[in-house]
Amino acid sequence: MPKIIKHQQIAHDEWKVLQLAEHESPHSVRLPIGPLLVPLAVWRARREELFHRNWEHHEPLGVWLAPNEGPETIAEDIDDLSLIAVHFPKLTDGRGYSTARLLRERHGYRNELRAFGDVGQDQLYFLDRVGFDSFSVNASNEDASEALAAFTRFPESYQASANEPLPLFRRRAV
Repeated sequence: MPKIIKHQQIAHDEWKVLQLAEHESPHSVRLPIGPLLVPLAVWRARREELFHRNWEHHEPLGVWLAPNEGPETIAEDIDDLSLIAVHFPKLTDGRGYSTARLLRERHGYRNELRAFGDVGQDQLYFLDRVGFDSFSVNASNEDASEALAAFTRFPESYQASANEPLPLFRRRAV
């Protein structure tokens, strides 16, 4: 079973990440059994079926967003999703940082928020600051247990963030 970092600890990843193959469409792709993380296109095409599956079989349900898909596309459903993931197709694409911050602060999403794709340990601290709480690190380049060190590199943060709403000077004054 693959490993992820969740709440700054190594955990087993039980989620099946659905990705459309070249010959598949959102309407025709087979939905495997178990906790399922589907792309936005599948969510839009089969929303009612996925909700029914979730309620009927108590299978956790999640949606993943590509960099060009904003959180407003799923805003009305976020309370029903156990997981929202944001795909980082390449290291230099930072749009997912804004997506996470918007999900947490504007849309009030409180469940698991995952970064996956080309995610390395150098990004983890900053991804955590904008609201991600689980990470699927790039398995070809990173070891999840070594990546945990990213969370302890900076002992103090001066600025407010999604995971620490008060700046340092306000935290110490309270």
